[in-house]
Amino acid sequence: MTPPPAIVLVSGGLDSATTLAIAQSEGFSVHALSMDYGQRHRIELECAHRVVRAAGVREHSILTLDLRSFGGSALTSELAVPKDRAAEDIARGVPITYVPARNTILLSYALALAEVKSAQDIFIGVNAVDYSGYPDCRPEYIAAFERMANLATKAAVQDGRSLRIHTPLIAWTKGQIIRRGLELGVDYSLTSSCYDPAPDGAACGRCDSCQLRLKGFADAGACDPIRYSPAV
Repeated sequence: MTPPPAIVLVSGGLDSATTLAIAQSEGFSVHALSMDYGQRHRIELECAHRVVRAAGVREHSILTLDLRSFGGSALTSELAVPKDRAAEDIARGVPITYVPARNTILLSYALALAEVKSAQDIFIGVNAVDYSGYPDCRPEYIAAFERMANLATKAAVQDGRSLRIHTPLIAWTKGQIIRRGLELGVDYSLTSSCYDPAPDGAACGRCDSCQLRLKGFADAGACDPIRYSPAV
C-alpha cells in the first residue's frame, strides 16, 4: 500500500524534529513545511533543512512571509529576548517572544498544502507542558483549528476527506519528548532551540527556550549535543 501523505511543520527545533520522526514511525509519507517569517533566530531554518535531509524526506517547502513588518515580538523585532528567567516566571503569562498568531498562520499554510497534496493529516510539534505559555500551543486551540479546517476546505466539505491535526507532544514533558526522539534515532545535534543565538550559531543557554531544552536533556538523562556560548 502507498503510505498516506502528511504535512509536518518543521522549525528546526527539537520538538518538530521529534514530531517528524513520530509521523514517519506511524507510516506517513512526509511533506515537510518550514517558514522564513523574519525570525531573528534564522539558524533554525538551516537546522530544519538538516533535520529534513537526515530523515530522508524528499519534499520540503520553505515559505517566506515577513512578519517583521508587524513586529510585536522579540523574535520579529529589536525587542530584547528575556534571559535568565526563573522556572516559575517562564510558566506564568505570555512572554514577549510570543509571535502574534504564528501557529494560526503556520497551520493555515499547512492546511492549504494538505489540500493540494490530498493529505488528511497535519503534524505540529506544539507542547502545553514544558513551554512558555503561548496560547496557540493549547489543546483547545488545536481542537478549534481542526473544527475550522473541516468547515473551510473543499477537501472536507465536498470531497469528504476529514482533516486531522496531530499534536503527539502536546501532553509530554521535554524530558519525555527527548527520550522518545532518541528511541526513534533523532539526531538532536542538527537542531537549534535558541531564541537569541550567537552569530556563529551557538545557543545562548539563557533564554526561556534554551532553559527548557537544557532541563529536558537533564530530565532525560542525556547530554545535549549542540554548542552553547562559553559562558553557559
